[in-house]
Amino acid sequence: MRTRVRGWRWRRNPLRRRSDVLEAWMVLAVGLLLFVGAPLAGAVAGWWAHGEARAVAAEQRADRHRVRAEVLGRTPDSLSSVRGGREHAYLATVRWTDPDRGPRTGTARVPAGTHRGEVVDVWFDGKGRSVLPPPDESAVWQHTLTIGLCGTGGAVAGVLLVRSVVRGALNHRRMAAWEREWALTEPQWTRRRA
Repeated sequence: MRTRVRGWRWRRNPLRRRSDVLEAWMVLAVGLLLFVGAPLAGAVAGWWAHGEARAVAAEQRADRHRVRAEVLGRTPDSLSSVRGGREHAYLATVRWTDPDRGPRTGTARVPAGTHRGEVVDVWFDGKGRSVLPPPDESAVWQHTLTIGLCGTGGAVAGVLLVRSVVRGALNHRRMAAWEREWALTEPQWTRRRA
C-alpha cells in the first residue's frame, strides 16, 4: 500500500531537491493560470471579438439594403444530400423597383424552394451586388462565444504545453543529478572500482 504525503516538496527535509521546490511552485502557478488566467484570457478575447463583430455588423447594416423582389428565374427544388437539411440560398434572376432608378432586373440570392413568381426579400450592397443579410445580434453573440471559448482553450493548451516542457527539463536535470550521485555512491555499495 502506498502512502502519499501531501506538501512534501514544501517542507524542509534532506531528500528535497531544488527541482522538487521548482516543481511545487510550477504546480501552484499552473493551477492559478488554468483556473484564473485561462478564463480571463477567454473573456478578454470574447470581449474583443464582440466589439469587432458589432462594428462589422453596423458597417454592413449601413452598406446593405433589403428590397422586395419577384423571382423570374428557376431555383433548385431540393437540397443536395451533402448539404443536409439547412436552408441555403441560390442565385436566381429577380426583378424589383428601385425608388431612384425605377424597375431593375438582376441576379440575387434567394432561399431554396422559392418558385418563379414568388416575392422574396433580397439584399444588395452599395455597389448593387447580391449579398447575404447583415449579421443579427444572435450571430454577433455566437461569434463572441466561439472566440471566447477558443481563447480559453488556447490559453489552457499553452499553459499545459509550457508545463510539460518545464517538467521534462526538470526531470532531465533530476536524472542527471541522480546519475552523478550514483556514480559516487555505487562503488561504496557494490565494492566495484569506478
